[in-house]
Amino acid sequence: MTILRPPAVAGSFYPNERGELERQIAGFLAQAFRPSDDGPVPKALIAPHAGYIYSGPVAANAYIRLTPARETIRRVVLLGPSHRVAFRGLAVGGGDGWSTPLGVVPLDQEVIRPLLNLPAAGVLDAAHAQEHSLEVHVPFLQTLLADFKLVPVVIGDASEEDVAGLLDRAWGGPETLIVVSTDLSHFLNYHDCQILDGETVAAIERFDTTRFGQNSACGRVPVAGLLRAAKQRGMTIERLDVRNSGDTAGPRDRVVGYGSWALFEPAAPALHPQLLALARASIEHGLRHGSPEHPPKVVDTALAQTGAVFVTLKESDGTLRGCIGSPLAWRPLIEDVLDNAFKAAFRDPRFPPVTEAEWPGLMLSVSLLTAPEPMHFRDESDLLSQLQPGIDGLLIEDMGRRSLFLPSVWEQLPDKQQFLMHLKVKAGLPAGHFSATFKASRFRAEELKE
Repeated sequence: MTILRPPAVAGSFYPNERGELERQIAGFLAQAFRPSDDGPVPKALIAPHAGYIYSGPVAANAYIRLTPARETIRRVVLLGPSHRVAFRGLAVGGGDGWSTPLGVVPLDQEVIRPLLNLPAAGVLDAAHAQEHSLEVHVPFLQTLLADFKLVPVVIGDASEEDVAGLLDRAWGGPETLIVVSTDLSHFLNYHDCQILDGETVAAIERFDTTRFGQNSACGRVPVAGLLRAAKQRGMTIERLDVRNSGDTAGPRDRVVGYGSWALFEPAAPALHPQLLALARASIEHGLRHGSPEHPPKVVDTALAQTGAVFVTLKESDGTLRGCIGSPLAWRPLIEDVLDNAFKAAFRDPRFPPVTEAEWPGLMLSVSLLTAPEPMHFRDESDLLSQLQPGIDGLLIEDMGRRSLFLPSVWEQLPDKQQFLMHLKVKAGLPAGHFSATFKASRFRAEELKE
């Protein structure tokens, strides 16, 4: 039996008739500022949650930024404060999906299950049943995105560390969008609202969570958690709109403040062509001289920083021909790619050295790795529940053995259990091995192909 959360505030916060709801959202988006489609796509949005006639125009200036990512975003992690139920911790949504007048959005159980292992997290349907802070965002998401799944979390009495920890677990890649729901000050006169909201806006844009007062924003805890996680990742923030109900549809003697922001992950250095060219040059140098190419004395700043790469060679039919790399960043990126390219071609113990005759027909790729993140799990089942197929690379260690699979291996081994079993065998461990000393770390990799 499918268990759906029905809409609680359709007909009050937004229209409960599909056609009218579509027209209202389309009107907000038509008035929103739309940047060029080749601009960066936000990793996270902060947007308000009042009735649409009050905060809809401000929210639309955030959601319009998702237009270029309509087919890319497949998951939305949606966080908002609790207004109706008092509880401690983080209430993750239960059931199978959420219903609005625009249709049903399924919940992403692949992400939700591992979140429930966090100390502060649990399922509390009562926190979601009548809560508007999440629900009002769903029709905007249904309008702007194609097929996506939802990870809804209501924030109760929790810390910003709790929220940041949950976001770290659910962060994902470009397929995952984070939305934090908050209004700003409540029920001040227009002038006082502008003063207090101005202070809150400045704090948000400085990533300064110490300046959030009790009356600054109802969603100050989820906002603070997002800002904490974003600051750790070197993200940037852009103000999209700040107004209050006195500017949109209400009187000015008792107003509520609204704001919307987009947060962006740091742009990857323009290393793609350089890394591929360096890997190719090192292999060609090896064919001629039997040694890897030496790094030049003067290199690009990004190439001089420590980094970890895997270099992979495949035959034209996709058969592996060599793969060597570094699971941890320990030397300059330029040295890592030159050395690992040479070793992938000539020192992979599974294959004979690449010859000049076959080299023109081989396909070359370079995978740029993030730092491994240690995983915490009770048993193998718990570990498997946390893995994200197609996204996570996995490094395992036990009994003096260690082995790694890049995220690209999911293409050959899409089943989690098979993925882990083959990785254990690769490490020289029995397929069914598991012990109290078993360690696992996950990472992500950007695969660069010619």
